[in-house]
Amino acid sequence: MFERGEDPGRIHRHDALPAFVAHVHSFVDVAALRPLRVVVDTANGVGGLVVPAVLSKLPFELTMLYGDLDGTFPNHPADPTQVDNLKDLARAVVDGDAAVGLAFDGDADRVVLVDDLAQPVSGSTTTAILAAAILDRHGSSDDERDRTVVHNLICSKAVPEVVREHGGTPVRSRVGHSFVKQVMADTGAVFGGEHSAHYYFRDNFRADSGIIAALMVLEQLSITGVPLSELRKPYERYAASGEINSRVADPAAVIERVAAVFAEALQDRLDGLTVDLGDWWFNLRPSNTEPLLRLNLEAADRAACDEHTAEVLAIMRDAG
Repeated sequence: MFERGEDPGRIHRHDALPAFVAHVHSFVDVAALRPLRVVVDTANGVGGLVVPAVLSKLPFELTMLYGDLDGTFPNHPADPTQVDNLKDLARAVVDGDAAVGLAFDGDADRVVLVDDLAQPVSGSTTTAILAAAILDRHGSSDDERDRTVVHNLICSKAVPEVVREHGGTPVRSRVGHSFVKQVMADTGAVFGGEHSAHYYFRDNFRADSGIIAALMVLEQLSITGVPLSELRKPYERYAASGEINSRVADPAAVIERVAAVFAEALQDRLDGLTVDLGDWWFNLRPSNTEPLLRLNLEAADRAACDEHTAEVLAIMRDAG
């Protein structure tokens, strides 16, 4: 039997949004921000609540797309990494002569940038832009943790290059937020990024935040005074295949066959198989839920990338 308590229960309502806004603003120099036209597509996700709260009192002219909260996602899926889901945003950037478009996923922990020419920016490029900004801010620190940046192993090679160029120490991680956050905890890293548009901040409890990442990019556009289509160029040094999924009967056997073909190259098994041949590299990872292999390959230019992608896929087909 339950006994009735002497004191009745109480309901206390607290609006945490103002404190959250102040927290996000703490990641930038608000005084350095300048007027920019910004288009935001929150895909009817929770970003429709938090993004205007964070950006509306700053010197930005906001255009909101699909800001109404609706868990049925009536306009398009809330996955900004799929190009088809960026079409409306890209069109609005061009029509509004905007500096940048921001596409958030359903819970706003990811953001994909669309530049002033309506071209998407990869997660690797955004990771490099953010890493450079954070490292420059912590450049005078004697604490190695302030100069440590985690990146997952399918990020472009440009990411660790940029980290080193800005005085930092890059640390590779397996793909996935639980792995990145664990490596950040182990190393005390100040920042972490994934090619999938997750960006993690030590001062945000090592959690990923699309709105913090977006505001920091807006700060960089303000400070540099150059359009995003120009800001991105120094960080885009190679050509990438994108993630290619192949259905195979025995993923483990195919991985071993590919490893044998490239036995003379530098290899590691941190997450699936990574093979580094100097001027090109690839990672082959099995899906955790399906009989799929995920191929990510990067090379010096588009022609080389396409050639080597076809080469690895042909080996996989022969093996599988």
